[in-house]
Amino acid sequence: MFSNNNRNTRSESKTVMPTSNVNIIGSGTSIQGDIVCEGDIRIDGQVNGLVSTKAKIVVGPEGEITGDLICNSADILGKVTGIVKVEDLLFLKGNALVKGDLYTAHFEMEPTAKFNGRCYMEPEDVAAVANQKEKHGKSVVTEKASEKASEKA
Repeated sequence: MFSNNNRNTRSESKTVMPTSNVNIIGSGTSIQGDIVCEGDIRIDGQVNGLVSTKAKIVVGPEGEITGDLICNSADILGKVTGIVKVEDLLFLKGNALVKGDLYTAHFEMEPTAKFNGRCYMEPEDVAAVANQKEKHGKSVVTEKASEKASEKA
């Protein structure tokens, strides 16, 4: 009689481990196209396209992205060529190489990291850019910069 109750109690008390929402693009993987996700993403391979998440992006030391990044926070240790839009903290670490404009609220960079482009940290600039969407495979920010350049000429 008691043993049956103990068995039922044990089966009911099992805890289910929460599943994490972390996406990993491993070394040796190459993706042609956009990546849109809700959770964290780590890129150790190559991506040619937009990478967008409401969480954190980590570009590993061997990671390479050719395209725009849109996220809440980012740690970049690899190579990024494109516009980087980060709502909170952007951290360039190690031998990171970023070629493109940055839009972020907070920016931290180690002495060994390299960055070629412009950095915008005004809250209204970051918020406006974060809300803009891709248009015909080309960044809205890139299109607006092209329009301004042609207007000045």
